Amino acid sequence: MVFGWLRNRRRKKILAEPFPAAWLRILETNVWQYPGLTEAEQAKLRDLVRIFVAEKNWEGCGGQEMTDEVRVTVAAYACLLVLELDLDFYQHVISILVYPDEFTVPEKRVLAGEIVEESEDDRIGEAWAEGAVVLSWADALDCGRHRGGGVNVVVHEFAHQLDVLNREFDGTPPLREPKHVPAWRRIMKTEYDLLVKQVDAGRTTLLDPCGADDSAEFFAVATETFFEKPRLLAKERPALYGVLRQFYGQDPAERQARQSKAWRSAQGNPQ
Repeated sequence: MVFGWLRNRRRKKILAEPFPAAWLRILETNVWQYPGLTEAEQAKLRDLVRIFVAEKNWEGCGGQEMTDEVRVTVAAYACLLVLELDLDFYQHVISILVYPDEFTVPEKRVLAGEIVEESEDDRIGEAWAEGAVVLSWADALDCGRHRGGGVNVVVHEFAHQLDVLNREFDGTPPLREPKHVPAWRRIMKTEYDLLVKQVDAGRTTLLDPCGADDSAEFFAVATETFFEKPRLLAKERPALYGVLRQFYGQDPAERQARQSKAWRSAQGNPQ
């Protein structure tokens, strides 16, 4: 209780300061979804970003300089996921490690008997259950600046951190109501099985094919698509979009439609 009081006091102090103008420019430049948020949502995201940046341990790896642009961009996408949830869903996340580009991870695989095969794997992101997220800054920046690419490494890895809140990466984060669990599992399994069939058949898929690896990857990939290509997901996979909308408490498809309408109006074409 004392720790909670101190945390809230510290957060109030953080929010008492004006939002830095330089940080606002970072949001407008590096987070393509930001202009589509309502004014209230933008204000809420800015508050969450300030708290997230202040409370996490940020480490540059492999020569990466840890700048405000890195912190604010990553924090914004992490906080976008919990805009209508609770920032304390990330309480277990202690550190964010950022490399300049993709990084190499050593791997060991046990073969027959006691034979161990060692190899290396290049990655752009990792989520550790122990409380860390590892990211490639080049990929995080590219995802944030290019609208609707369908892939967002920050969103992907922080979706894993929501998933592991129930102590395992199983594709089921803590839902808003226990009664939602059966429908969630049924729909997610159906949608996962469909993606596996599409990938096995060599078909082009809306969701990243790596989502066919397992249920945890499917949830992370589905979350990426939910925030990156919401209108397409709502059209092609309405059941999947529906359970994600219920969990996140957001409707990015409606948000994207509103943003597109505003853009057309600004171009003199309201239709």
